Amino acid sequence: MDYRRLGKTELEVSAISYGAIRLPNISEDEAAECLNLALDLGVNFIDTARGYRDSERKIGLGVGHRRDEYYLATKTKKTDYDGAKEEMETSLNELQMDYIDIYQLHSISNEEAWQTAMSPDGALRAAREAQEEGIVGHVSITVHRSLDVMRKAITCGEFETIMLCYNPVDSENVADILPLAKEHDVGTIIMKALSGGQMAYPMEERQAGLGGPNAIVAGCIRWVLSNPAVDMVIPGMQKVHEVEENLALAKPFVPLSDEEREELRRRLAEFGGTYRYDQQCLRCAYCEPCPEGIAIPEVFTAHQMVESYSDDLKYLGYDLYESLEVEADACIECGVCLERCPAGLEIPRMLEEAQNTLSDRP
Repeated sequence: MDYRRLGKTELEVSAISYGAIRLPNISEDEAAECLNLALDLGVNFIDTARGYRDSERKIGLGVGHRRDEYYLATKTKKTDYDGAKEEMETSLNELQMDYIDIYQLHSISNEEAWQTAMSPDGALRAAREAQEEGIVGHVSITVHRSLDVMRKAITCGEFETIMLCYNPVDSENVADILPLAKEHDVGTIIMKALSGGQMAYPMEERQAGLGGPNAIVAGCIRWVLSNPAVDMVIPGMQKVHEVEENLALAKPFVPLSDEEREELRRRLAEFGGTYRYDQQCLRCAYCEPCPEGIAIPEVFTAHQMVESYSDDLKYLGYDLYESLEVEADACIECGVCLERCPAGLEIPRMLEEAQNTLSDRP
């Protein structure tokens, strides 16, 4: 197993670690089997959350007796002091443990949540008190979608790691955020490497390649870990074969070659999936340059944000669109992009839909 330094925490963690978000889908015995196998194969980090139903309890039951073999991270979605303090106590009780290595403020994904959590009566205070009492080792944060909050979390100096959604279609636009975290020595934990499980064929249809029996899964995990600004990826695992196949990719880890990156793009295009936030564009930019100067992937990204993000974050899409030099209605339906798109998307039609939405900012 390859291990990497997790930013300023100085923890040496398994490059592929255990995301416990799917443990509620399986029995206690099945969870114990998967967790123990992961530890046997070299995993030394398990990530869970108070919001993952009975995940914490299953971890305590399954591998509580091996507590000295792994780092444990859990999370609270409460942004206020009292709520976070209460959830921390509940987590410790469910886990049947007295120490949490990394305590994360969970999904601080808009300005209101950020302001509340960082206030004198916010969740950060509860986490800091627990750290002073020796209950928590490191204080961290997870963020979805809001690039502004991500930047604040990284640069404010309060958090030692940040958890972000990152995958080959970069559905939350964090490609430019990761280097910032690296610059500030904030450890990076990657979730949704498979777009919440959407980047995978059913078992009976999967194809071998890219270093694993399921080419898209293997390619996506390797794609994420090939970024030097990524410290760890935590795929959610609920089956023994998932544990075995995923962890084999880090024994040892081999970055994707340029040829393999192209193969992964081709396979994702053939897969033709719809990913988080109804994303279809692979953001490969093969459609560019557009003869009319339209930044096609950026237009689709902006449209996706406005259509799928919560109301308090839709402004990100409008701001992105307004920053572009050429609007989508410059399309003359020449068809050049259609010939280039590996996913076979109906780009002119999609540009028209994007223009109709993005030109009507509230």
